[in-house]
Amino acid sequence: MSEFTVQPGLEGCSNDCQAATSIDALNRTCYCLSLDEEALRRGLEADLGARGLSGALVETHPHLFASVPMFVSREHVEGMARVIGAVEAVVATPHFHRAALAWAPEIARFDPGSPGGLLGYDFHLAAIGPQLIEINTNPGGALLNAILGRAHRSCCADAAGLAMAPMESDDIEEALFEVFMTEWRLQRKDAPLKSVAIVDETPEQQYLYPEFLLYRQLFSRHGIEVTICDPREFARKDARLWHGSQPVYFVYNRLTDFALQRPAQTALMLAYLAGEVVVSPHPRAHALYADKRNLTLFCDESFLRETGVADDAISTLLAAIPHTEIVTAGNRDALWAKRRQLFFKPAAGYGSKATYRGDKLTKRVWEEMAKSTYVAQALVAPSERHVADIPTATALKADVRNYAYAGVVKLVAARLYQGQTTNFRTPGGGFAPVFTETP
Repeated sequence: MSEFTVQPGLEGCSNDCQAATSIDALNRTCYCLSLDEEALRRGLEADLGARGLSGALVETHPHLFASVPMFVSREHVEGMARVIGAVEAVVATPHFHRAALAWAPEIARFDPGSPGGLLGYDFHLAAIGPQLIEINTNPGGALLNAILGRAHRSCCADAAGLAMAPMESDDIEEALFEVFMTEWRLQRKDAPLKSVAIVDETPEQQYLYPEFLLYRQLFSRHGIEVTICDPREFARKDARLWHGSQPVYFVYNRLTDFALQRPAQTALMLAYLAGEVVVSPHPRAHALYADKRNLTLFCDESFLRETGVADDAISTLLAAIPHTEIVTAGNRDALWAKRRQLFFKPAAGYGSKATYRGDKLTKRVWEEMAKSTYVAQALVAPSERHVADIPTATALKADVRNYAYAGVVKLVAARLYQGQTTNFRTPGGGFAPVFTETP
């Protein structure tokens, strides 16, 4: 483990923290970056207010922002990036496309010509190295984490040898904007982007609706008209998608109907397939990256060798992907018998919905799961981050998310939580910025 120092003299910083020489030790003992929670709150409120978002978000979403940052070693940061690069190498191959699209919905066979937007690569950090537990399209929290990182940084100016991974928060917003512009240019070349619709079902009721407002503000700063709407508000006419009297050129898709199959998505689906609107993320991206069945391919050595990717990419994936298999009628009994070592996820799941740790699984739920397609993944314990002064635990679990586009990591953040899966109901938990040693 690389060593670094935290500058002594931080008011309220424990002796244990000042003496810590490893990332692991800081996660166990250091609270100095959150020593002044009121300062952190003021920083968040000021930043949110400057972006047209009420600082009351800190009150209305009390467990959205964690009270402490997460520390991740440079070794792990670089290791996660290598895993992401290896995934991209495999996904680029025709052999992988044939396998992944074989179980994908028909709409995924349409290729609009772009990767499909930002991806969320979720890791648990283990002694053997980063373990990739899943990949998600339309991962929430990127802009919120940029603001959170800036607020934490303002409270820890005296901390030496630490940096946000992989870039400081002031650069993240423009990096995220460039992701959207790259998606646009790949499909529309040099045509100007005039309007964007941020789309979700009943968007005002979504927990991360505040982030939609931040994206609206980001696009507006660049002179792009933005609306936030429900897909039922779309109409298709004159070979174009419309929202009211305004044409829609780009849809930032936050829907969890990844194949656009529900009746409310019909106008959007038809316009997308006709090439009348740019949609990102799109159904093909979900099929190639986020379908949980794809994890069974990434950990299958014989399959990986058939793709023709380099040996180092294969070894990277075999070391980083917990063994995953599709639950079938033929293996259900064997999987039930060893369920305590497994985690079960629906193939097209999102947001930890309908996921189960095997040791918490009841026979009734197990029988109900037989009606859907599930994967069983070897259980990997999450990292831990100790948090001071919370009533129910001295340590929270931590998932580390890499927000990446076309294999390039734009932001690394953590989610701190208690329970089986990530949530935003844990005192002291929520999104947390990730700090690492400077290169």
